[in-house]
Amino acid sequence: MNSKKITSALISVFHKEGLEEIILELHRLGVTIYSTGGTQTYIENLGVPVKTVEDLTSYPSILDGRVKTLHPKVFGGILARREEEHRAQLMQYGIPELDVVIVDLYPFEETVASTDDEAAIIEKIDIGGISLIRAAAKNFKDVAVVPSKEEYAMFLKLLQDKQGFTDQEDRKELARRAFKVSSNYDVAIFNYFNEGTADLSFKFSIHRSDILRYGENPHQNGVFFGDFDKMFVKLNGKAISYNNLVDIDAAVQIMREFKDADPTFAILKHTNSCGLATRPTILEAWQAALACDNVSAFGGIFVCNKSVDLATAKEIDELFYEVLIAPDFNSDALELLSKKKNRILLKIKDFFVRPRSFRSLLNGVVEQDTDLKIETKADLKVATKATPSDSEIKDLLFANIAVKHLKSNGIALVKNQQLIGMGCGQPSRVDALKQAINKAKAFGFDLKGAVMASDAFFPFPDCVEIADNEGITAVTQPGGSIKDQESIDYCDAHGMSMVMTGTRHFRH
Repeated sequence: MNSKKITSALISVFHKEGLEEIILELHRLGVTIYSTGGTQTYIENLGVPVKTVEDLTSYPSILDGRVKTLHPKVFGGILARREEEHRAQLMQYGIPELDVVIVDLYPFEETVASTDDEAAIIEKIDIGGISLIRAAAKNFKDVAVVPSKEEYAMFLKLLQDKQGFTDQEDRKELARRAFKVSSNYDVAIFNYFNEGTADLSFKFSIHRSDILRYGENPHQNGVFFGDFDKMFVKLNGKAISYNNLVDIDAAVQIMREFKDADPTFAILKHTNSCGLATRPTILEAWQAALACDNVSAFGGIFVCNKSVDLATAKEIDELFYEVLIAPDFNSDALELLSKKKNRILLKIKDFFVRPRSFRSLLNGVVEQDTDLKIETKADLKVATKATPSDSEIKDLLFANIAVKHLKSNGIALVKNQQLIGMGCGQPSRVDALKQAINKAKAFGFDLKGAVMASDAFFPFPDCVEIADNEGITAVTQPGGSIKDQESIDYCDAHGMSMVMTGTRHFRH
């Protein structure tokens, strides 16, 4: 086990919460402690003797604290192998062996998140600390490293359980954690400097992870890397699964587009919206969204942009669902909905979507700008003789959002701010349109006066002809087909209006 007794420790940390018990335990065990700066003052205030790094190196902290521990008398004591030749050199140069290094780095990522002040950010790039961590981790056969505040509790328990001894297995695990800390730190710094450059290097680091019940299917293991609690407060329900996460992500993406709109509800199934409606109240929005397809809504993901009240909760509670997401819940609504213990209730803090997104495929990763484009009235270029009415324009913009969040090929049929028919994931656009029409009719919707949105251009006029025969009066599409004019000509010949956005919204 290669057990070693701790006789000396170097401590230099930013976060000191949880450090007091470690220091007191080290003192009880008779460990010699070295420190500097604010950490040294903290230890002295605990009434524990501490030797200064400055006395060890015979150099003061210089350059506004940028150089404190970067010295052979510090790094020699960490990197030396506990063998005769190295120990002889330590004795020759008056360098003490250091058995434990406890470091917590300057909060670089937190600083980037809180300010645009470049000078302040640069000062939070830790040099001495990261070097101490790497040195101690490299020499784990002889030295234990505590690389962040996250390891304070673990190390304290180790001290107490083994009474000041560490085994090589303990030290190797701490070294693993140390290189995790250092690699995360380096990635964060690189990404800060790389922002806005032409360098296409892909580096991403996420500190938190949660083991999922399983992956997409029960025979697949799954892990979520991310900080779920940063976006949500989980108020009720079972553990969140892989498929829940994928659907929750889709729900956040679509509701982000309505976060400042009138009350809006969306119902998703397998990442596609099967219900979507905007109404004067959240109850009416729920009722209209459910009416879009009350069959597919069973076991779905529900998301809205306003607080859920009791009246809405009562109706939602009648239906089986997996997840309900809202900015808030009235207390009586929450009490009612929480009675079903497996139903997941999430209070969303912010409808945040990363500006860059990526996915794994083949033997690599593709990264791209997230599709954050939201069309406005100014983006709608009328291509036909007929101009859509104000109410049609309102529905066309709504339909454009709806179709953007359907899997390609996608068609959305909208009437009065309600998704009355949708077709998605079809091999042809005609198939998607027919699917949308059939769904609308199956749920009793009248297509006369409805509008249609397509996620990509019409290569032929067949879709507008089918739509016209069903009473659809206005169409939005990105345009860009060499045969655009054929669709425009059909619309002109039959009194339909068509607008082009110039933006395609494929979603594979």
